[in-house]
Amino acid sequence: MTPQEELALLLRPAAGGLYLVSTGRAQQLEVQRRLYGAATQEEVLARFRATFDSIAGARAVLLGVPSDVGAGFLRGSNMGPQAIRTALLDAFPDFPERARDVGLLDIGDVFVVPQLLHDDMLSEAQKAASRRALYPSVPEPAASRLPVSPLSIAERALDLVFSINPGVAPIVLGGDHSTALPVARALARARKRPWGIVQPDAHTDLLEERLGVAYCFATWSYHANELVGRGGRLTQVGVRASQKPREHWEGRYGVRQFWAAECRADPAAALDAIVAHVKSTGVEGVYFSNDIDGTDAAYADATGTPEPDGLSPEFVVALIRRLGREVGLIGGDVMEVAPALQPTPESAARTVALAVRYLRETIEATLGRALA
Repeated sequence: MTPQEELALLLRPAAGGLYLVSTGRAQQLEVQRRLYGAATQEEVLARFRATFDSIAGARAVLLGVPSDVGAGFLRGSNMGPQAIRTALLDAFPDFPERARDVGLLDIGDVFVVPQLLHDDMLSEAQKAASRRALYPSVPEPAASRLPVSPLSIAERALDLVFSINPGVAPIVLGGDHSTALPVARALARARKRPWGIVQPDAHTDLLEERLGVAYCFATWSYHANELVGRGGRLTQVGVRASQKPREHWEGRYGVRQFWAAECRADPAAALDAIVAHVKSTGVEGVYFSNDIDGTDAAYADATGTPEPDGLSPEFVVALIRRLGREVGLIGGDVMEVAPALQPTPESAARTVALAVRYLRETIEATLGRALA
């Protein structure tokens, strides 16, 4: 089986990662027709499968991971990737053409079984049953090697992408923040030079486990920090909801944190300090993992754990741009957008619009070119 053939098994057309039969299916198909410029579902599938032949020449790939199984308090970020893509098309109907012009290839969505999170959490019997449901046409022993859970599928899919094009930049749409972990794992295998992570977030996500669960929204940063080698290569920005002080996290795990209060007190000085710190770690690129709740809830409250007194959108955008210019982005994501969580009637539209802005800025900073 070639990498392209395996990717066609693991992934679905963009906005198609959620299993829908009736409710929501029409909206899903409409987004896909717009994304692929196709009149029928057959044309959507044909054009989706053809994208894998272009991975070798891409500068970046866009991947949706519509899973909220790893979330904590409020769920709904499984709808984030579709909502962001829809809003992007509403604002820029020619976005697929713009993306192609700058070398960005949308490779679709991880297919999500909504009761699963990671294959390590499943019995052999459950994995076998899920493989029969997901890959009915694949014979043994090939089927036995295929993952079934969203985090495991995302990691394998990105490994395949990097096997085709080791230098391509991943741009990922979550999903709860656990969906950044497979990106970090795949990057750790693909990158031969030192790299780091910059993480705007209200929370540290640095638990070693949560209620006995190793992989979830609250633990992914712990594992990612180990992957980059500690030493301050994980930089967290906007922290303000923590049961422990900064000294605990920095002293125990070797991360560097810039809490929201200092960023709000003197934004210019904070930006200088963040960029200077990242440069001091010796990394040759950073992955920008952007939890929408790092931004103040006044701007982005359609999310699972909105928090007040956070970062302003202008601060986050300035940080993306400076990292792109002065350090270099090797990819990035937008996480935890949950459009169904609407504290006010305007919440979903405002939060999704901001996510689109962050996505565009991350793409442009990564590729060094405007989407025009």
